[in-house]
Amino acid sequence: MYPPYDPRPVPHRAFIRNLRISGVAGGILGATLGSAATTLLRGQRPDLAKAALTPANALRLAGGLGELRGAAMKLGQMLSMENGVALPPELTAILGQLQANAPAMPPAQLKTMLTQEWGAGWHRLFQRFEVRPIAAASIGQVHRAVTRDGRTLAIKVQFPGIAQSIDSDIATLGRILRMPGLLPRGLDIAPLLTEARSQLHDEADYQREAAALKAFRTALSGDSAFHVPAPCPEFSTSRILAMEFIESQPIDAAFHAPQAQRNRIASDLIALVLREIFALGRMQTDPNFANYRLGSDSRIVLLDFGATRTIAPEITAEYRALLRAFLTPDSSAIWQHMTKLGYFRADQPQERQALIVQLALQASAPLRQSAPYDFAHSTLIEDLARAGHELGNAREFWHVPPADLLFLHRKIGGMFLLAQRLGAQIALPPLLEPWA
Repeated sequence: MYPPYDPRPVPHRAFIRNLRISGVAGGILGATLGSAATTLLRGQRPDLAKAALTPANALRLAGGLGELRGAAMKLGQMLSMENGVALPPELTAILGQLQANAPAMPPAQLKTMLTQEWGAGWHRLFQRFEVRPIAAASIGQVHRAVTRDGRTLAIKVQFPGIAQSIDSDIATLGRILRMPGLLPRGLDIAPLLTEARSQLHDEADYQREAAALKAFRTALSGDSAFHVPAPCPEFSTSRILAMEFIESQPIDAAFHAPQAQRNRIASDLIALVLREIFALGRMQTDPNFANYRLGSDSRIVLLDFGATRTIAPEITAEYRALLRAFLTPDSSAIWQHMTKLGYFRADQPQERQALIVQLALQASAPLRQSAPYDFAHSTLIEDLARAGHELGNAREFWHVPPADLLFLHRKIGGMFLLAQRLGAQIALPPLLEPWA
């Protein structure tokens, strides 16, 4: 039930965090220049991108960000959302090594955080408080506790200094990503960094997450497929989120369940994504498998609403129109709505735009298949990677789409991978038609 327990202190002073990140940057720069110099001595022209995007630098970057947790780790995860469309695939592969599970903070740091938030006598509020966390991620870790009146709660405790370090971490990481060779020349990641900063401040505000948790619980209260924990405001603060503890098991437990059950789970989750876009106007954008669990009553338990984003009505309307164009399919309409949504840069060549539209048509093929789509044997992701190879060759035309698109793709891609792991077989048009 418990993740591996290897607690490590979270650096919470800005100076120490910047020093750690600068150390990562120095290691990457030194290795890159060393590799380039070696190539030059061989009489060959050095390729900075090849020199920078190496397995050794991957370990330096992923390891350094993982140790820091917080914005450093979260930004790495966010930047790995798009394989080959927003950023070079080599860089997203490096950042993709950042896992959701982070080292836990030691008991002394945990006690300090709880005392700051609940006061010196906080232990008297509980019959039992488990010091070993049941989960730890980039922003905080979760503990199980039993209150004096017998309620079992999940207590999410934020890592110390995380909220205060966001701006500094983002600025420092922005400088690292602009090091020679890591990004294509001329790629402007400033808008994405700005959006990441805003998103991370939202995720570090546990009162905001509590409100999102309550909103989703209300919206899905009549849905027999899902169970959203009830928040416990009397134990919650801006840095502690307390909620009902629901006995459940990881979604992995369903990977070997009967086919009908696996189909139902995947279908319910895909339907929820559509409902988030077209009805709720808000989406939980983190598709980490750990956020989906199976309750003892077979309902899907939904967790972690820190990454919830609102979807503006005009964006929903464009997505609806794009969905209709995919189902037709209508290449001209697809191009029109993708342009409005910001998939293309104004100065991108028409040929490149046409290639992206073709990739979109290929990616949307399962939406038009009347027979159940066999996720288990799908090669769609590999096929798209091969088809998109031409995109990767034209580094001067890289473009980071608006953050809303990246978060949406992150959720959709996560659901595809989960359906693939479940080996689901689902006819998608019946799920889509009510919304198109």
